Amino acid sequence: MKKAQSDTLGFVPQKDIVYNKLLPYADRLDGESNDILSKIKGNLGRAVQLREIWPGVLFWTRKLSTYMRLYGRKFSKEDHVLFIKLLYELVTIPKLEISMMQGLARLLINLLKKRELLSREDLELPWRPLYELHDRILFSKTEHLGLNWFPNSPRPRSSSKLIMIKLVQRCSVESVLKMLVKSCRPYFSESATQEMLDEWRPLLCPFDVTMQRAISYLELFLPTTLPPELHNKGFKLWFDELINLWVSVQNLPSWEVHLVSLFARLANDNIGYIDWDPYIPKIFTRILRSLNLPVGTSQMMVPRYVTNAYDISHVVLWVSSLLGGPSKQTQAQLSGLFNSITSFFHPSNHGRWLMKLMKLLQRLPASVVRRLHRERYRKPTWLTPIPDSHKLTEEDITDFVESMMQPVLLAMFSKTGSLDAAQALQNLALMRPELVIPPVLEKTYPALETLTEPHQLTATLSCMIGVARSLVSGGQRFPEGPTHMLPLLMRALPGVDPNDFSKCMITFQFIATFVTLVPLVDCSSVLHERTDLTEVEREMCSASAEFEDFVLQFMDRCFALIDSSTLEQTREETETEKMTHLESLVELGLSSTFSTILTQCSLDIFKVALVKVFNFATTNIFETRVAGRMVADMCRAASKCQPAESLKIFVPHCCNAINQIAVNEEVLNEEELDKELLWNLQLLSEVTRVDGDKILPYRSELVQILQLTLRLKCKQGYTLACNLLHHILRSSALIYPTEYCSVPGGFHQPISDYLPIKDWGRPGDLWNLDIRWHVPSVEETSLAFYLLDLILQPELQHLQRFAQGEQDMSRDDVLQSLTIVQHCLLGAGSLMPPLKGEPIPELVHSMVNLDETTLYTGMEYDKSRENYRDAICSVMRQLLHYILEHSEDDTKSLFSIIKIISDLLHFKGSHKHEFDSRWKSFNLVKKSMENRLHGRKQHIRALLIDRVMLQHELRKLTVEGCQYRSIHQELMRDLLRLSTSTYSQVRSRAQNVLFTALGTYNFCCRDLIPHVLEFLNPDNSSVKQQQFKGALYCLLGNHSGVCLANLHDWECIALTWPAIVRSGLSSAMSLEKPSIVRLFDDLADKIHRQYETIGIDFSIPGDCCAVAKQLMITGNPFPEDPVPSEEETGEGLKRQELKNSESVEKYKQLIGDLLDCLSNRNMPWKFEHIAIGFLSLLLRDDHQLPPPAVMFFVKSLNHDSLYVRKVAISAVAGIMKQIKRPHKKVPISPSELCGVKEPLGIVAGDRPDNQWLQYNSSSLPRTQQDWDHCVFVEKTHWGYYCWPRKLMMYAPHEEQPKQNLARDEMTEREQIIFDHFSDPVFINQFIEFLSLEDRKGKDKFSPRRFCLFKGLFRNFSDAFLPVLQPHMERLVADSHESKQRCVAEIISGLIRGCKHWSYSKVESLWELLCPLLRTALSNITIETYADWGTCIATACESRDPRKLYWLFEMLMESPVNGEGGSFVDACRLYVLQGGLAQQEWRVPELLHRLLQYLEPKLTQVYKNVRERIGSVLTYIFMIDVSLPYTQPTTSPRISDFTERILLQLKPLTEGDEEIQNHVIEENEVGEQDERTQAIKLLKTVLKWLIASAGRSFSTAVPEQLRLLPLLFKIAPVENDDSYDELKRDAKTCLSLMSQGLLYMEQIPMVLSTLQEIAGSSSWHARYTVLTYLQIMVFYNLFTFMSDQKAVNDVRALVIRLLEDEQLEVREMAATTLSGFLQCNFLSMDSPMQAHFEALCKTSLPKKRKRELGSIVDTIPSADLVRRHAGVLGLSACILSSPYDVPTWMPQLLMDLSAHLNDTQPIEMTVKKTLSNFRRTHHDNWQQHKQQFTDDQLLVLTDLLVSPCYYA
Repeated sequence: MKKAQSDTLGFVPQKDIVYNKLLPYADRLDGESNDILSKIKGNLGRAVQLREIWPGVLFWTRKLSTYMRLYGRKFSKEDHVLFIKLLYELVTIPKLEISMMQGLARLLINLLKKRELLSREDLELPWRPLYELHDRILFSKTEHLGLNWFPNSPRPRSSSKLIMIKLVQRCSVESVLKMLVKSCRPYFSESATQEMLDEWRPLLCPFDVTMQRAISYLELFLPTTLPPELHNKGFKLWFDELINLWVSVQNLPSWEVHLVSLFARLANDNIGYIDWDPYIPKIFTRILRSLNLPVGTSQMMVPRYVTNAYDISHVVLWVSSLLGGPSKQTQAQLSGLFNSITSFFHPSNHGRWLMKLMKLLQRLPASVVRRLHRERYRKPTWLTPIPDSHKLTEEDITDFVESMMQPVLLAMFSKTGSLDAAQALQNLALMRPELVIPPVLEKTYPALETLTEPHQLTATLSCMIGVARSLVSGGQRFPEGPTHMLPLLMRALPGVDPNDFSKCMITFQFIATFVTLVPLVDCSSVLHERTDLTEVEREMCSASAEFEDFVLQFMDRCFALIDSSTLEQTREETETEKMTHLESLVELGLSSTFSTILTQCSLDIFKVALVKVFNFATTNIFETRVAGRMVADMCRAASKCQPAESLKIFVPHCCNAINQIAVNEEVLNEEELDKELLWNLQLLSEVTRVDGDKILPYRSELVQILQLTLRLKCKQGYTLACNLLHHILRSSALIYPTEYCSVPGGFHQPISDYLPIKDWGRPGDLWNLDIRWHVPSVEETSLAFYLLDLILQPELQHLQRFAQGEQDMSRDDVLQSLTIVQHCLLGAGSLMPPLKGEPIPELVHSMVNLDETTLYTGMEYDKSRENYRDAICSVMRQLLHYILEHSEDDTKSLFSIIKIISDLLHFKGSHKHEFDSRWKSFNLVKKSMENRLHGRKQHIRALLIDRVMLQHELRKLTVEGCQYRSIHQELMRDLLRLSTSTYSQVRSRAQNVLFTALGTYNFCCRDLIPHVLEFLNPDNSSVKQQQFKGALYCLLGNHSGVCLANLHDWECIALTWPAIVRSGLSSAMSLEKPSIVRLFDDLADKIHRQYETIGIDFSIPGDCCAVAKQLMITGNPFPEDPVPSEEETGEGLKRQELKNSESVEKYKQLIGDLLDCLSNRNMPWKFEHIAIGFLSLLLRDDHQLPPPAVMFFVKSLNHDSLYVRKVAISAVAGIMKQIKRPHKKVPISPSELCGVKEPLGIVAGDRPDNQWLQYNSSSLPRTQQDWDHCVFVEKTHWGYYCWPRKLMMYAPHEEQPKQNLARDEMTEREQIIFDHFSDPVFINQFIEFLSLEDRKGKDKFSPRRFCLFKGLFRNFSDAFLPVLQPHMERLVADSHESKQRCVAEIISGLIRGCKHWSYSKVESLWELLCPLLRTALSNITIETYADWGTCIATACESRDPRKLYWLFEMLMESPVNGEGGSFVDACRLYVLQGGLAQQEWRVPELLHRLLQYLEPKLTQVYKNVRERIGSVLTYIFMIDVSLPYTQPTTSPRISDFTERILLQLKPLTEGDEEIQNHVIEENEVGEQDERTQAIKLLKTVLKWLIASAGRSFSTAVPEQLRLLPLLFKIAPVENDDSYDELKRDAKTCLSLMSQGLLYMEQIPMVLSTLQEIAGSSSWHARYTVLTYLQIMVFYNLFTFMSDQKAVNDVRALVIRLLEDEQLEVREMAATTLSGFLQCNFLSMDSPMQAHFEALCKTSLPKKRKRELGSIVDTIPSADLVRRHAGVLGLSACILSSPYDVPTWMPQLLMDLSAHLNDTQPIEMTVKKTLSNFRRTHHDNWQQHKQQFTDDQLLVLTDLLVSPCYYA
């Protein structure tokens, strides 16, 4: 087949769409596609060489993406590679406008999508241009200043460059870029990995935000598909480094997710080449932690765990790639994982974690199926195959399926719905039907019987639908599958129930799914004829005798459903006549199911069904709205399947009935028609929707009926007649398949030759689909034209005479005629050629041809006949103008005309929205029935036929890039007139048609915009308010189409924006009308949301041209156009320069126009705001704002309106960036600077070669000379992990631009700013405004104002300080929050802006600032402390600490000195912490000094200071991390600190008495005793532990362990908020510590500590050990389970505490034990059972007779405790399996029951256990019963108190 095709095409196509070969006109497509492809190659190549990016390149790349949608990748490999190279060059043009980049990137992604088509030998792409593109956009340095507007994430689709209305789903730039890198990744060169590591390793500083950036880059870019021989240039360079990093972080930093994604991808691409075994327990422990499941009794969640949890899709990919292989370890852990979380899937559990679990369940089987497909069924490609040793074996698959079955069966009934479970079952059944389907069947049969639990029925049916295909096709694994089919179908019938909608729908879906897969043919006669059948086949044959019965019963059910939904029954008279939404869904379900059944029937069964449905339809008369539609649908289904038989009985019957009633003339003029007539007409109109050639025999009867009924007076009557006309025309004019059987040719051969049961569940064969097409024959076309001549012609003449005023018609008559015209157009639209007209010249100028391409869709238009489309068009336009002149209130006719205009423009036989919904439903059905395991398009035949039909429709609907002709222009002017007419409904319908048209014709927007703007023109006084509003709506556009106000093109924006602003002066504009105000708001809002910076530079670099030339001279098909000559390319270059300079001119002109509008005094304030908003969008980073605009914005800083001031502040900050003079940088070598060689290999952290970067008070630059010699490294991350290849630093002071320019040395823009800011009056006013309150209590430190001040001081150095200084001094002294905030913004701007000042200036600056800051910090208030914190943190961000030493020394003076009270102390610490935290690892000296200063002060009395110190300590120790390759830090270390603390806490650890909170006495002076001091210290330490739980990277486990005993002592047992702070904190602390991640080597330490505490004398401590243990074990489950000794220790500990003397501890131990059993951490084995049973038998001492009044013995005897322990043990075992009954359970229940009458507390325990057992097992008691013997059941029923409970 390939060979033949390559001969006709002249090349071997890469991969074309196979469905095209099945179209009825397939033979013409090769020629057509070659023709289009050669045009694309030629014109695209020319456009690039002529440097015409718009419209040329964009027009033809869009054609290329349409070409791929229609033909797939139907081009040669050479062309494929060249297309990719050309687009890669275009996408990475640095100055390219973002919206163009996105469009081109999407096409490139599409070209790269199927990576198996091109190997690494065919294509190599560089990675760096992509990185630069990514960096430029996602980490834009100017976006936050408003100099670059990128399309935001999901905002409405913006039309990129006018014609680009994308059909691709729109997604944000970010996801497009990510997709692009993903697609290019396989083709990066082999040296890329090393280059990337060199580029990004220096950024790996874990305390800095660059870490996130570096890791996300590594995740995105690192190639993982290199062949095995290149692995040492690939992942082996980084794998150990990154996996060790991952293993050593414990607290889920935000970048860990990226690492997981990278490892998952690596594992998936290199199965069998990496040994993951050492990491598997760690991987599973972290996966389990990441699910955030609730465990234990009182658990605190660390918020970070929820936000940074792993993405389930990465987890699934990773796990499915680790399965298999020799060690089988993964499967064991996976089974462990599912065992431990199974009970969470039970439907009675619910929480925010459930969605994650369901996702895991649904995706894991799909991922394993994908892997199996890749291993066994996929064609081998250039990608590395999986080695045989690591392929999944049959045993692996079985184990996997078994481990998943239990959770999936529980999840079937989940609260989130059964869809996830159904998808999981579908994939599991593909692998192991014999394990999956029987348990589902076991749940389905009882669910079909029960009437009381409808949810159970819907859940099981939807799961059965998922496994339908595996069930019906049987196969070797599950041969008895098909025998379940008939019993299931028969039992599902009662589900067709008029009273339960959801049950009804799922039943229809269920029946339709099964029937599609199975031919309904009675094969029972074969049993006597053939002897070669297997047992199962014999059973199937005998069962198939019931098919007829099934079909008839189904019909009875449907009839009952219809009877109960007639209008009379379901509606009051007053309600609507239409169908409700639910009824229309039922109608759809009913008709599609019935038609599926009839399609799959044998002829015998069909005939019986036909008679039955005919009798039902003709013996009753139905109303036509609800029941009538359903019955008519059933009749239509019948006539579609076997047209000849059905029409033979239906048509004569209906025609006779209609003729008999219509004999007498009066009927025709009645307003209310006879019910019988209407019903027969409806029936007739539906049964004629069949093959055109089957209608031909009845043409005369039908034409006679049409002539009779089209002129009925009754609207309902003539509408039904129009439907009949529409259907007759449609069936004779369209191309469509005529049958959808599951086997080609249907089931009509005699059974002796062909055995239908062999075809159960058989997929369609794509190569022998044998589609029967209906292609209109000559007779059918002539029938259609005969009808048009007979019916349409006279109507058009009537309407034309009416429009010319020659004949009167009532409104009803006009509407009736229009309805007939509309239905003729809908029926025969595909026979009418498109509208004729001259192309409109000169809308845009291009050097490439921009013609439309026409696609053949099976219609040859008959040019000899009249083109009715033109005829209808001219009559409609006359009529429209007449109605608008004479009777504009005839809105019904106008609606009809708008509909007709829409169809005249776009309709060629199918509508876009119908196509979209069919495409959607096709995909849904395909998903629910596809076989992902075998792949290769093994869908059922009906689906494949449907897909071919959709391909045909797609070709009909592809209308992109149509030429804009005069006729379109006239119709669009008419639509515009309608869009601005009087009635809002007419306007809105016309606007929708107009928007669709705007998106269809090339460049038509440019033609229409001036006409729309005419209505907004203030000089045009005749405009009415409705016209004004209509025009605004036309500019606004709808959510999916073009927005005229915001086309990405200078010419259009230069017209629309000023016009919108000027419309404020129009007489029609009134701000009193809320609707108009809202429109302007929406318009401004939409422009702001959709605007993206429009390019000014449209250059194409020379590299692209070479590739483009290559494209024109390579490979078939050769383009007809010649390669451009020298002159042409020269002309192109000139054009390009001209376009660029024109763009700049238009940009300036637009700003000028907007400024003109703003200078108009009469402009209402709203429009002033809109104009200023538009101006702010026009700031850009590649072109400075014109001086008048700079002037305007600077003046606006002191505008009265708050909105204007805000915009101006942002704008001026942006302008500062534009006029900044660039500073020169030079490369430096770090090793030469400090004289230390760089270490070999990776060594991170504090090393000799980065020591010079750190703050050292003995060598600070304190003189001009030192300052000049000091190399300042501003970015904090440089040098921590390793040095970059080339470290760029600022050149010495002399080489930088001059500071303090005189006024005449400045540019015009600088002078404007200088003049204003040197003017004291201006500054007074400005500061006055800045220090006003905006929203009380809501204001925060404003980054915009900070940027403004930073820019001022950076660009003009200290020129404005003298003017500002008095203001700053005044503001600092005022404690109002707005004043303080204002001065904080100025100061942070000052400190950051003085980056390049000379030493003398900096020094004098600090002399001014230090006193100011001291004052500020002493005046700090609760409202302002956050702002000062932000101020200092912002000031210190990315600054060398040696530059800011004045600040740090001042802050360190004495933060906690008690002056100003505890609050001021806490605030000072907060501010200091803000500064130090920004400096990270570079200030170890300061951290040491601070720690030394704070240690004596840890015994603070005040809570707020304690909390703050806790937080500061976290930051002090943040740098002490244990990461791989990292040197021990020189900053303070936790271990030393803990040692010192423990010494001071000694008094608490030694004493045994309870630790009470210390409350301060008023008169207490002098030294308190050590104990009190220790308690105060402990409180602060607790605050530190709590604060560091969420922030640090790694937890210092050994140090924390030493504090554990103390915490256990304090923590209370009950949950009670009345406890004091100390106890609450201790409890929180324990909860957080228990969730920590532990390593193997730490477990023995933790356990020994716990064992020690379990021997403590306080029962509170022993109790808390258990709660701690529960959480700790679950959160480190697999780490514990991989260490057998640890498991035994935990078990011994719990069993020991079961025998504790304190009742509460015993009960908690039982709970803990049952939890461990439930999550399969411990297993219920016979030694344990024996142990408990022995304990139970401990005999109790006899009760002594006591004398009355003696003291009762309260302490329980040791025997009682032991006996109770045994009972508790048994009860724990019983409660550990709440949802099933294991084999050991009945015996244990019997043992327990023996103790029902023991003394308390035993009796209580037994009762509780039994009642819990009853509660959890009640739901499925019927199944659970089977596990017990009769005797046991008797005992149980007695025990469970109320005997009626399990009746």
